[in-house]
Amino acid sequence: MPTTIDPPAPDTKSHKLWGGRFGAGPTPEFDALNNSIGVDFRLWPYDIRLSKAWAVALWGANVLTLDESKAIERGLDGVAARLAAGEQPLASDEDVHTLIDRLLHDEVGDVASKLHTGRSRNDQVATATRLWTMDLCQRLDHATRMLQGALLEQAESLQTVLMPSYTHLQRAIPVSAAHWLLAHFWPLERDRARLRAAAKSAAVLPLGSGAVAGCAYPISRVLLQGTLGFDALSPNSIDAVSDRDFIAEVLFTATMIGTHLSRLAEDLIIYGSSEFGFVQFGEGYTSGSSMMPQKRNPDALELARGSAARMLGDLTALLATLKGLPSSYNKDLQDDKRYLFDATDTLLLVLPATAGALSECRFRPERMAAALSSTMMATDLADYLVRRGATFREAHKAVGALVRESEASGVEMHALPFASFSAAHPRFAEDVVEALGAARSVAQREVEGGTGPEAVRVQLEAARTALLPPPTPRSSNAAV
Repeated sequence: MPTTIDPPAPDTKSHKLWGGRFGAGPTPEFDALNNSIGVDFRLWPYDIRLSKAWAVALWGANVLTLDESKAIERGLDGVAARLAAGEQPLASDEDVHTLIDRLLHDEVGDVASKLHTGRSRNDQVATATRLWTMDLCQRLDHATRMLQGALLEQAESLQTVLMPSYTHLQRAIPVSAAHWLLAHFWPLERDRARLRAAAKSAAVLPLGSGAVAGCAYPISRVLLQGTLGFDALSPNSIDAVSDRDFIAEVLFTATMIGTHLSRLAEDLIIYGSSEFGFVQFGEGYTSGSSMMPQKRNPDALELARGSAARMLGDLTALLATLKGLPSSYNKDLQDDKRYLFDATDTLLLVLPATAGALSECRFRPERMAAALSSTMMATDLADYLVRRGATFREAHKAVGALVRESEASGVEMHALPFASFSAAHPRFAEDVVEALGAARSVAQREVEGGTGPEAVRVQLEAARTALLPPPTPRSSNAAV
C-alpha cells in the first residue's frame, strides 16, 4: 500500500488573505510571478484610508462594535505611521493589502481579522487605485500647467519678433514667434481638460461590490462615497471590480501629453541646430560630448521626445490586456498598475524637465529675421492681386511665375524689376514692393486665432486666463 503523508501544518504566521482550501503553500516560482508588492506598495496610504472607512461602515452594519471599529482605526493609524517612517514589506507579503493586514495584526491582534468581512481584494484594489489616480490627475495637471506657464512667459517676450512658419518643414508665411509658442500651449490646455475628465471617470466608488456580487452586509455605500471623496457609486458590482476604463483614459491622456511634449521638443531641437540657430540652449538641461568639446546636446528634450513612445507602449499594453478578458475580475488586471505607474512616473519626470529646458532657452530674433525672405510673401502678392480685382486662381498663377523667375535668376522677389511684375499680371502697380514686407504680412492677419499683433495679444490674454486657479466653491452653509 502506498504510504500516506499527512498534509503540512498550517502556517500560523502567514497573513495571506486566501488559502484555506489549499493543503500546501504556493511554490517559490508562483510567488515570484504572483506577488505584486513591488508594484502596488505605493498604494498603502489609500488602502489605509479606505480600510478605516470600511471599519466605520462595518460598525454601521452591526458587524463590528464601536470599540472594535475604533481599535481597528487606531491600529491602521499605527500601521500608517510605521510605513511613513520607512518600514518595508517582507518577502512573504503578497501585495499591499496583505502587508497592511499583517501589520494591523501586529498593532491590534485578532480583531484585525474582522476587517476583511464583506469585502474582497477585488473591490479593495479597485478603490485604492482610483483614489491614487484621482490624486495623480491633480499632480499631472499642476506639472502641465507649469509647462504652459513657461510657454506663456517666453511667448510674452517674443510678441514683436517675427519668424518663418513651416508646413512640410518648408518655409511658409511669416508669423509672430509668440504665435508659434502658443501653438504648443493650447494642445496642453486640451490635455488638462482630458485630465479633468479622467479624474471624474476615476471618482466612481467600487467599494462594497465585494468579489463580484456585492456585499452581503448592510453597509452604507453612500457613507463610504462621502467619506472617501468619490463623486458617484458604481451601479453594477460585476463591472465595478473589472472596470479599468479610467486607467485607459489616464494612459491615453498621458500619451497625448507625451505626444505634445515630443512635438514641442522636436521644434526646439530643430530650431536649436546650427542650421537654424533660432534657439540657444542653456546649460542646466543639456549635456556635452565625451569626445567633441564644442557640443551642447539638448538631452532633456530628446528624452522627452523618446518618452512618448514608452507611454504609448503602456497604453497599448493595457488595451491589449482588456480586450480579451471575460467579465468580472481576472488576474490579468494585476498588471494595470504596472502600466499606469510606469507611464505617469515617466511623465512626471519629463514635464518639469521640459519646462525647465524651455525656460532657460534664449531665443535669437536676429536669426529668425534673417530666415525671412520676400518669397515667403507669395501668398500676400496673390492677395494683393485679388484686392485689385483678379481671381485667386489667376493671381496664384501669376505669382508662381514670379517665384520661378526669382529662383532662376537667384535674386529675391523684392529685387525683381517692376517689368517682371507687370509682365506677370497687368494689375500689379508700383506699390507692389510694399506687399513683400514680413511685418505687413503679419499685420494683415488679425482674424481670431491669427498671427496679427492684436490677435496674438488677445490670445495671450486668453492663455493667462486659462492658467488662473479655478474659483473656490462657495460653501452651501455660507450666510446670504
